[in-house]
Amino acid sequence: MSNPFDARVADTLTVDGKTYKYYNLNKLNDKRLERLPYSIRVLLESSLRNCDGKKVPESDAETILNWEKTQKESVEIQFNVARVLLQDFTGVPVVVDLAAMRDATKRLGGDPSIINPAVPVDLVIDHSVQIDSYGTGDSLQKNLELELYRNRERFIFLKWGSGSFENVTIVPPGAGIVHQVNLEYLARGIFERNGVLYPDSLVGTDSHTPMVNGLGVLGWGVGGIEAEAAMLNQPISMVLPEVIGVKLTGILPAGSTATDLVLAITAALRKKGVVEKFVEFYGPGTGSLSIADRATISNMAPEYGATVGYFPMDQKSLGYLRLTGRSEEKISYIEAYLRAQGLFRDYNAGVDPVFTDYLEIELGNIKPAMAGPKRPHDYVPLAEMKKDFASCLSNKVGFKGYGIAESELSKTATFELDGKTEKLSHGSVVIAAITSCTNTSNPSVMISAGLVAQKAVARGLTVSRAVKTSLAPGSGVVTEYLTRSGLLSPLEKLGFYLAGYGCTTCIGNSGPLLDVVADTIEANDIVAAGVLSGNRNFEGRIHPNVRANYLASPPLVVAYALAGTVNIDFETQPIGKGSDGNDVFLKDIWPTHEEVEEAVSKNVLREMFQEVYQKVTHGNEGWQQLQASPSTLYPWDASSTYIHSPPYFDKMTKEVNPETVISGAHNPQPWRLDHYRSHFPRRKYLT
Repeated sequence: MSNPFDARVADTLTVDGKTYKYYNLNKLNDKRLERLPYSIRVLLESSLRNCDGKKVPESDAETILNWEKTQKESVEIQFNVARVLLQDFTGVPVVVDLAAMRDATKRLGGDPSIINPAVPVDLVIDHSVQIDSYGTGDSLQKNLELELYRNRERFIFLKWGSGSFENVTIVPPGAGIVHQVNLEYLARGIFERNGVLYPDSLVGTDSHTPMVNGLGVLGWGVGGIEAEAAMLNQPISMVLPEVIGVKLTGILPAGSTATDLVLAITAALRKKGVVEKFVEFYGPGTGSLSIADRATISNMAPEYGATVGYFPMDQKSLGYLRLTGRSEEKISYIEAYLRAQGLFRDYNAGVDPVFTDYLEIELGNIKPAMAGPKRPHDYVPLAEMKKDFASCLSNKVGFKGYGIAESELSKTATFELDGKTEKLSHGSVVIAAITSCTNTSNPSVMISAGLVAQKAVARGLTVSRAVKTSLAPGSGVVTEYLTRSGLLSPLEKLGFYLAGYGCTTCIGNSGPLLDVVADTIEANDIVAAGVLSGNRNFEGRIHPNVRANYLASPPLVVAYALAGTVNIDFETQPIGKGSDGNDVFLKDIWPTHEEVEEAVSKNVLREMFQEVYQKVTHGNEGWQQLQASPSTLYPWDASSTYIHSPPYFDKMTKEVNPETVISGAHNPQPWRLDHYRSHFPRRKYLT
């Protein structure tokens, strides 16, 4: 069937002398449109553009337009995404299935080359790197070599896929974290395809896909089967979501970071209850946040339980696209489309949409904070950390307790390291990791970490080698601006050498502790601590020997590495002694807001993004040496213990099997049928 909305809402838009087609929401002439949350407007546009009366019924548009009423009725709609995002662990099975489809097509007499994703698919290899080597100048190279060695077969297969399928882009290992690469490079903002403009949208096979919501791109994480269906241009069947509005007012105070803000938001929204809901941010405080700050907040949507944490596009979104190297031609049609479509947001003016419910957060009340020791939504103000950790030790075993007997609370164990006597006690920091897309995509907090390190080094502070320190940013751009600003060197002097570009400590790829440290922890039942700038801190996830894990901003990661313990009150206790023998407090090495802003404005440059991403798909020498010649069919290796052709299509025939008819089945009594219908209203029952 043809699209019934073609004649009704199809419109043209001319930008810089070039004419585009788009599906104009305003031509619906419906006052309900301006009351819709911006995230719901994206769903509506997709419904209009993809309506064929079959896979996407015409009734979906009315259902979405009538969102204020239908949001409470658990009605399903069909949503076609613009593209699909994969990481390597979940991406391998997807590419295996495509290869198997080609084999089946060939066996049945068809042309296997027609099997390709129908929408663009971006796959970033980022989940395979582990921090085996750390604290040295060659850690990055050693870890990358180990990554290639351990995953050689997987990488050869993925490299084959990158050259053998259309619509597939694969970013090799060592380039960055999938969500940061998505934000800085892959995100289109607005798609232009065959002369048609439409919003960028996606599903990804990783829970933190919503990070790109910070740029105004609607996307969330799904399972592999849903992702494959979307790749083949099948609509996603979804319940029309409720939308919780979060009104942000004020501005972040000096000394507080986007990390502190997202930890507060996560705690508040977990308490509010937003599971299976959209969250959309609005209010004048939203406009004061950078895109990097918004992305930090969107990244943790899984932790606060929402499907998405959406920030509609505004002037800062356009500025970020320009900073990260997108072309002026693209930015021009993106802005023109957003304004024509009613999707451009001014957070300081205009009428706010209607939300299912809302809460308000005053940015001026945000204080430095942590989250832990076992869950990302267990918010702990920094000023209360020492007291909170002490209570966790003696609390009964649970999310906030370890059940340590009173007689064991002050236990200390000693060991020899590098000719010196070191000691461990409950709360000793043994992992300090600047890691994860949540924060390494944010120049402000990364620059802050470098400034803390710079000031600490100037005071003569050091970090014990018993602390496993690592710097694993989400893209090469971070290295560029840290180097230019002179902040990479002081980080290295404290042990924060580059260890990899990818998901590391945050997903448990922290690598081994020093044997003597691990042995001491085990022998003395020490509740050791990890401090990381990530988004997940469940017990046992970060490292099996590290039972207390706290999420923190990158500058606080450096601070706790220096202190060597989480059992410290930074307001009253020194972080260490300087080379002059005097006490140094955290406030002595904490950068001012002005210092951070100046360093960011001078050193985070458009040319860096252009240079890094110009060669992002090339890979390093090890990747380039992998032998994987493009071919229509994949040459399966029968001896492989990892890559196998799946049996799904082995018995497939060209003839469609007749529909199986079930006869004589038990028909439930009327009262039971009514019960089932009330609980499962979308199912069809025998009558």
